[in-house]
Amino acid sequence: MGTEKQNIPNRWMIAIMGTLLQVALGTVYAWSFFQKPVMDANNWTNSEAAWAFSLAIFSLGLAAAWGGINLPKFGPRKLAMTGGFLFSLGYLIAAYALSIKSLGLLYVGYGVIGGIGLGLGYVTPVATAAKWFPDKKGFITGMVVMGFGFGALIMAKILAPIFMSMTGGNLVLVFSYVGTVMFFITLPAGYYMINPPAGFVPPGYTPPATSASAQASQDAITARECIMSGKFLMMWTVFFFNIIAGIMFISFQSPLLQDLLKKTMDPATLSDPQVITGLAAAGATLIAISSIFNGVGRFFWGGLSDKIGRVQTFRLILGTQLLVFIALLFVSNPIVFGVLVCYVLLCYGGGFGSMPSFVLDVFGQKLMPIVYGTILTAWGCGGIVGPQIVAFLKDNFANQAAQYTFVAAAVLLFLGLLITLALSNKKFEPSGAAKIAATEEITVK
Repeated sequence: MGTEKQNIPNRWMIAIMGTLLQVALGTVYAWSFFQKPVMDANNWTNSEAAWAFSLAIFSLGLAAAWGGINLPKFGPRKLAMTGGFLFSLGYLIAAYALSIKSLGLLYVGYGVIGGIGLGLGYVTPVATAAKWFPDKKGFITGMVVMGFGFGALIMAKILAPIFMSMTGGNLVLVFSYVGTVMFFITLPAGYYMINPPAGFVPPGYTPPATSASAQASQDAITARECIMSGKFLMMWTVFFFNIIAGIMFISFQSPLLQDLLKKTMDPATLSDPQVITGLAAAGATLIAISSIFNGVGRFFWGGLSDKIGRVQTFRLILGTQLLVFIALLFVSNPIVFGVLVCYVLLCYGGGFGSMPSFVLDVFGQKLMPIVYGTILTAWGCGGIVGPQIVAFLKDNFANQAAQYTFVAAAVLLFLGLLITLALSNKKFEPSGAAKIAATEEITVK
């Protein structure tokens, strides 16, 4: 028995390496740092450049769904390392695409290949860590996905500025260097991703008691029944709306802040290289600070959901953001704007910190990788809709783009809030299983 215990790895090391993997993958959230330089260097529009980011997030969602379904077949180590390899390769292909000014190849490299790597790499540590920590579900999944939120900070304030300075702003070399660094981070971190042994229970933890008939009915539920259920659809939609609201800022927060700052400046100074550099630095600072809130939000809201409930947490996340987006319609001060953006990112991260444990509670551990992977398609769809809404508005309604963006987000958040009122924290039960459960008087928190 003692030998078996020695062979069980430290579960906290798995969680830490999963978090490190997420930090590397989360550098994709610093895309707005590159949005304007990529546009200027290639004479591309806002929409054309933004599609690289949109495709990356869309591919992430699809790959996460596939990865969740196939995680039991291939195991977390293979999927995590494959994801890290493809994500790193995506940066290198993007570097070559920029060298030949090929928008299509940028989409394939950064968007599709890199995005697939994102999806495989993202879903694996979340599902794996949840299995190691049945006693701290919200806390630990919040901690792991917190790393993804911090990725933009690492990119916007460390990697990108260093490489931009080293190369004199040569985006081809910058993307090449970033891709190389990603190889050295993601592959070792992915190697640590393994499942706990069958029947693993942390010391001092007693799993909640469940009757034999209730367990049998839960085991009989199929992934198809879960994914085709009304409850799944409502959870997916709430997640989707919250993602759109946050990813609008993630994809364009730097240009939006720079536009706001320009309105407070003398138009004659806007062509001054020092002013342009200062505006870019201000945008990078907002990316960095808001990414901290994105990361902390995953940890904070995930932990809070353990105490007040998953649905209650989403009601707070959507309801408070609704008020913030209404307030943004009347804000002209860049500092106040930045503060409100940080709160939106806190709530955006909160959705990712709370959803894994929500899925785990509602659909059970056995189906969690499949259902959670599928629900991440909401992220992929949000990655298309959110950035493209802002890109379209900036290309066609430049002066009113920000206001129109805030109105659209407020409407979606209001609809999401209404949906949460119809949701509950109870376990999913198909109609037949519900009758069995009723006779057993099973209560699930």
